[in-house]
Amino acid sequence: QVQLVESGGESVQVGGSLRLSCAASRFTCGRSCMGWFRQAPGKEREGVAIIYSDSNSKYADSVQGRFTISKDNARNTLYLQLNSLKPEDTAMYYCAADCAYANWCLDYGLSGRLAYWGQGTQVTVSS
Repeated sequence: QVQLVESGGESVQVGGSLRLSCAASRFTCGRSCMGWFRQAPGKEREGVAIIYSDSNSKYADSVQGRFTISKDNARNTLYLQLNSLKPEDTAMYYCAADCAYANWCLDYGLSGRLAYWGQGTQVTVSS
């Protein structure tokens, strides 16, 4: 079955940067919709960034201009570059994937209704 494995989370200082990776195995879809989500303790999970197979992407307002989602199709890996980190970015970060049409992916993907999920990687930002 599809497996998603995140890595790259760690503790950083405010203003620092990180790059998260999500290695996907047994996920082959010409209409791939992949994204990053996060959940802080006591809070609901929120969509951070979504990317379609044509590389069109969309971001949550809270991370627009600071985070960048990208993918390496040859390596079957999804990335999230996190810059200018703030304490409120502290959360468990999850990647997710599904097959979907572009409109659905970019309009609804950040809602989290994707089929496949990883186990998460912890990002902690301290001042």
